[in-house]
Parts: sequence; C-alpha cells; structure tokens
Amino acid sequence: MSPLPLPEQTPSAPEMTFDRMLETVRYEGVYPTRERAEEVTHAVLAALGRQLTGDERVALAARLPFEAARTFTGQVPDTEPLTGWGMVKDLATRTGGTPATARWDTGTVLAVVAGLAGPALLDRILAQLPSGYALLFGRAELVQAA
Repeated sequence: MSPLPLPEQTPSAPEMTFDRMLETVRYEGVYPTRERAEEVTHAVLAALGRQLTGDERVALAARLPFEAARTFTGQVPDTEPLTGWGMVKDLATRTGGTPATARWDTGTVLAVVAGLAGPALLDRILAQLPSGYALLFGRAELVQAA
C-alpha cells in the first residue's frame, strides 16, 4: 500500500484548457458571448498579475492554462498592492466599466482561478494579498477580533 500524498503533492483538478476556462467564465458570469468572457478573463487576470508576487505568483501561473498564465505573468506587479476593492476600482477605470460591473467580472473570473489554484495555494495567495480579496475569490473574509 502506498502512502497518501502530502497536500502540496496532491494532483490538482484535471488540467483545464483555456477554451474550457472561458466557457466556465461565460457560464458562471452569464456573459452573452465567448468574446466577452475572454475580454473579462484577460482584464481580471492582468489586474491580479499587477498585485501578486513571489512564489505564489509562480505557483498560480503554473496552474493556469497557458494563455491565461501569459496574461497574468505579463504584468509588472505594482510596488504598492491595492486592496481588493482598490483592484476592482482600478479595473473599472482601466476597462471603462462601472465598479459594480468590475466587481462582478472580478468575482466570476477569480472564482474559476480559485478552483484551479486549489485550497492550499489559495490560502497562501490570500495571506500575501491585502484585505478584501477573499470575497473576490469566493471565500468569506475572516477578520481577527481586536
């Protein structure tokens, strides 16, 4: 009998293609076309790429489909990371959308990214980012009592 793999060695979900990722984003976000889902996916991944650094950035890129990883890693991280809400407002400004639309887009794409990342990597990502990202990834934002 072979030993159980350690959590970091556990294989992730079957590798997702970029087309499958876009179809998932389109379905979950209720976007009318594949083109709109692709536009939103690239915009949100670029925004996240401007926020995430270090080993978590490398590990997440390795779990994304190639086209998604290229968009994500093609961004130079900001010197001062934004809060989750700050990233949403920045995305709205860059895309010409409203904060509400940018929040929807961000939550839709990052929920798919969270599934690709897996719980252990997502925990590490959230530990690195400023407040406000857990909800964007579809998790509760837990705050320590003072």
